[in-house]
Amino acid sequence: MVKVYWIQVVEASWLLEKAEKRWETDKVLAPVRGSILDRNDKVLAVEATAYTIALNPKVIDALHIAEDVTQGLADILKDSEASRAELVDKIRKLATKRNLDGTDFAANVEVRNEGWKIEKEKADQVRALITNLQTKLGTKKSMGISILEDERRYYPGESLASHILGYTNKEGEAALGLELKLNDTLKGVPGMLSYEKDGKGVELPDAKVNFKPAEDGNNVRLTIDKNIQFYLESALAKVNDKWHPKSLTAIAVDPKTMEILGMANTPSFNPNTYWNYDPQKDFRNGAVASRYEPGSTFKLVTLAGAVEEGLFNPTETYQSGSIKVSDRILHDHNLVGWGKITFLEGLKRSSNVAFVKLGIEKLTQNKLRDYINKFGFDQKTNIDMPGEVKGLIDMKYPSEYATATYGQGKVVVTAIQQTAAYAAIANGGKLMWPHIVKDILDPKTGKVITAYEPQVIRQVVSPQTAATVSGYLEQVVSDQEVGTGKLAYMEDYRIAAKTGTANIVLPGEKTYSPDTWVISFIGYAPVEDPRILITLIADQPDLGGNYHLGGQVLAPAFKEIVGESLQYMGVASSKKPKTITKVANRLNVPNMMDATSTSAKDTAKDIGLSLEVFGKGEKVVDQFPKAGTQILSTQHIYVAMQPVEEMPLPNLVGRSLRDAVETCSFFKIDCQTSGEGYVSEQSAAGEGRGVTLQLRPLGDNSDTSSGSNPAATPGTTPTPSATPNSKTETQRTTANKQR
Repeated sequence: MVKVYWIQVVEASWLLEKAEKRWETDKVLAPVRGSILDRNDKVLAVEATAYTIALNPKVIDALHIAEDVTQGLADILKDSEASRAELVDKIRKLATKRNLDGTDFAANVEVRNEGWKIEKEKADQVRALITNLQTKLGTKKSMGISILEDERRYYPGESLASHILGYTNKEGEAALGLELKLNDTLKGVPGMLSYEKDGKGVELPDAKVNFKPAEDGNNVRLTIDKNIQFYLESALAKVNDKWHPKSLTAIAVDPKTMEILGMANTPSFNPNTYWNYDPQKDFRNGAVASRYEPGSTFKLVTLAGAVEEGLFNPTETYQSGSIKVSDRILHDHNLVGWGKITFLEGLKRSSNVAFVKLGIEKLTQNKLRDYINKFGFDQKTNIDMPGEVKGLIDMKYPSEYATATYGQGKVVVTAIQQTAAYAAIANGGKLMWPHIVKDILDPKTGKVITAYEPQVIRQVVSPQTAATVSGYLEQVVSDQEVGTGKLAYMEDYRIAAKTGTANIVLPGEKTYSPDTWVISFIGYAPVEDPRILITLIADQPDLGGNYHLGGQVLAPAFKEIVGESLQYMGVASSKKPKTITKVANRLNVPNMMDATSTSAKDTAKDIGLSLEVFGKGEKVVDQFPKAGTQILSTQHIYVAMQPVEEMPLPNLVGRSLRDAVETCSFFKIDCQTSGEGYVSEQSAAGEGRGVTLQLRPLGDNSDTSSGSNPAATPGTTPTPSATPNSKTETQRTTANKQR
């Protein structure tokens, strides 16, 4: 009786409180992390279903299949043959694991990290392993292998834009790039579900329930263009294969707004499998986190300052070769020079002596420093990306100012600083804030929550000066005799650019290496109305000790990127005859939504555009490009009479690369292509909606046609955009080529 009294009266309140806590169940409701999109709403990072493999050693032992499970899972989950042996030992220990007291086998063991949050392809292989074991044993019972559904961050483009995006780790924690920088925006707010249960975990009748829904993270739309990002990375891969530099960096911007259209580095990494890479080497975003002596690309500052002050006379002559400043003799890269030449020829030949005379004798040290600061090299650009470092400007002596005029010595800058400086000349003299986040979107409605508009920092030089400097930089490319940038010359577009080849001081050394360089190339096009500006930097390419090869490293890559980008953007040629320009003029895409197929065809015909109709239905439910988009009259419009997800991809055989890629993009289908010319073969690829396209030139004997254009899809006509002489397209991925 005393004990009952003690429990029910004396300790009643304390025990009741403890019991209520045991009755209550709190569940944290995880929010969905926001997606990251490119400027055209193409997905770059998204939450996706993942799978975790768990083992039941008790069942596995009872069936005597520990070794079968071990070997089978090791084959599926291995990263490489080299890692298989170690993984076999690990899985064998998990498959035979016992409880802590050792009296019985464990009941549930997750295979971490190899079997944790794996992709669907590997999960399907594990399912096949389970089926094979069941068949072998003649039973449908559990094999002691479970596949648990989970969530993971997925990057559809794999390594595409990886240094921009960063990654989240398997625990869901943001670890790098914009994933980390914008984590508070993307992660959302967890919710909570609280209710009372009985001893078996069943919710009690009339139980008090508290429910707070999770708030999903916001989506982030970037300024980058997935296509242009792909052009950058494709070009860098070719440079890397040919010249084997220590690293490569590329930045593409709209010089009028300083919106980042693309940013890439090598070495790179795949954020889906981030654990396979070296964080110290592969994760570095050299565009914002690396400093280097810019070399001759920095001559832009000296040139712009001299022109702004009225001190640059292009026809004035000087003696090239060498010049003495205080106790130092400074040389041109051609040590003996080119004799007595004009300052304009000195620019085109990238003469150091010309710029020492301009910067020290004409502009003076104080004004040179002022212009360096005006162009923003004394501070960070404050780009909205993590890891940006500041340039170092530290001239004290006349000789240091002299070498600064051509970008060596006490001038150390970043690629993004250089990009902003060149954009200031391209856009009429305005230094702009570089940014990569376009806006923040509500994940449910898609409406803009916060938009980030272009910002002018200051007017650096007058529009007249900027136009004059652009004209001089154009001659660096167009002069096919002495221009250092002549390999970037294009027939269709006017290019303004500057090259740079700077010796570097190797780690542990105190003097410049005579045969190790940083090569750079910065330019924009078209000169008359710049739409894109590209910065390319190669750190220590293998030139075999011959700096004369420096001009061959990046100019071809620049030319490739600019050519592909301007054509993709629909920018008309700078130099085509007017009669051709009229044929390929730019038109606004009309609004086809809710129109009948007949009405849509009539509208397209009236304005001279080609229209393709897919599906069956009464009204148009989707169209590409969107209404209001400016396109060339040679491009197609696509409309769907029913949701594209409900339709199979049409036959693309006979289509040009561009038409095939646009069709895949419209149907939201990932596509891989190889070869050149027109589509000759089409086959399913990968999981879900994927396709592989083989392209061959017209008249190729291996083609499916007999020396003629392969049969096109009924109702379509292959456009002449891919001729027999078109550029080879190797392994382009439509996830990256989507428009």
